[in-house]
Amino acid sequence: MKLISILTLLFFINVNAKAQNINAANYKLLQKKEDSLKTLADKIINGINPSDRFKADSSFTKIFVRALKTNNSFYFPFDSLYSISKLYAPDSSFRIYTWQMVINENVIRQHGAIQMKTADGSLKLFPLIDKSDVTTDMSDTIADNFGWMGAVYYKIVLKKAAGKNFYTLLGFDQNNIRSEKKIIEILSFVNDKPVFGSRQFSIVSGYGYKGNMARFVMEFKKASSPKLNYDPELDLIIFEHLISETNQPNKKWTLIGDGDYEAFRWQEGRWVYINKIFNQVTPLGQAPVPSPLTDDKGKMIENKLKIEEP
Repeated sequence: MKLISILTLLFFINVNAKAQNINAANYKLLQKKEDSLKTLADKIINGINPSDRFKADSSFTKIFVRALKTNNSFYFPFDSLYSISKLYAPDSSFRIYTWQMVINENVIRQHGAIQMKTADGSLKLFPLIDKSDVTTDMSDTIADNFGWMGAVYYKIVLKKAAGKNFYTLLGFDQNNIRSEKKIIEILSFVNDKPVFGSRQFSIVSGYGYKGNMARFVMEFKKASSPKLNYDPELDLIIFEHLISETNQPNKKWTLIGDGDYEAFRWQEGRWVYINKIFNQVTPLGQAPVPSPLTDDKGKMIENKLKIEEP
């Protein structure tokens, strides 16, 4: 409990420290705009029909951009916009906003923007235009913000190579009625403009992945939720191995996690593939089982329910 309290306190100290960069009048203005944005953000997700969601998304985007034009809006948390992903780069050089809009069961589009940190607090914004529905191969595509592949990002990992920063983005795409996607892609800035995708994935042949892909795309059965995340202690991007329920691996909507794990490790400016990261095998007949509360005769074992004193 003490650890949770400390982390909570540190979070609010961090938010308050950032908020101090905004003068009182602008902070109050942003709070007012946030109230309007909160209602619209909810309608983007929960609108009854597509036209309601379209209208909400259009209004949200216009009001949001106006809000971001407020001086030093980069530091405003927008905490109440729960359905909008808001991630600061680890070096605080930019903040990326992403969200999704369900048009129908088979058409789900992502929207977003990158807000750059500026010395004078003015707005420098790159809109993100989802082109995934007209792209033949996401894993082979490198594009600017107007050719974005679309995802709702949940993690940014900063790595460096040859004196340059590379921001690895982990994202989620609800995709369609049958499958979902999780994505690993590298964001870099070339001539101060964003570029999504980079051929910095190193995979030897024989594992079913392209060796020189521009983006790692993990597609799987709807709602099966295999894991993909960055482990800071291991310094690895870890993801669950997929197998087909029906022995049809080419049909992505049949793929589910099997409890085995693969990974990428950053080495010499590339994400290098690791086929297996946990090699411990439980011996046959020694799998962990719950400790029983009763003995062989069905009588309660009293000590099992005894609570230890702190």
